[in-house]
Amino acid sequence: MISCQIEILSQAQLFLKSISDLEYKYIAKPNFTSSAGSHIRHIIDHYLAIQDGIECGLIDYDNRHRGHEIEQQPSKALKYLNSITKWLNTLSENDLKQTVELSTEISISNQERIKLPTNIARELVFAASHAIHHYAILAQIARAQALPLPANFGIAPATATFLRQQQLEK
Repeated sequence: MISCQIEILSQAQLFLKSISDLEYKYIAKPNFTSSAGSHIRHIIDHYLAIQDGIECGLIDYDNRHRGHEIEQQPSKALKYLNSITKWLNTLSENDLKQTVELSTEISISNQERIKLPTNIARELVFAASHAIHHYAILAQIARAQALPLPANFGIAPATATFLRQQQLEK
């Protein structure tokens, strides 16, 4: 499972190595209201929330670092992703099974928070799926700028399996 997490994060690392600071900060209006940098920062926030959750027993995805330098400089985001990758490699089976509490807001019309039991493995699966969802948005932002993309960027694992099966049937 950890190797799959690292595989997914490596897509972001490849993307970051191929983009300039200006391209990273660019907002392709009117189709988008956020930059590639804000999406990468949001992905990093989720992994940092899990990392903090191991330490304090509570994962709070609503604790975000909007406006952080991660949004402005791909090199800073790359350093965070490298650090997250190193952290993932330190996780044991016991760490993955660790039960924690998840806290999140659930209402758009008023502030309403819910707390639920979960575990680190389940939250890592969520973070990876969430990252892929944002990669798909990043792919559209990159295409709006005619930027190259890593292979299978923004493609869900189940979709990749389907596409491989389609190739085999040809």
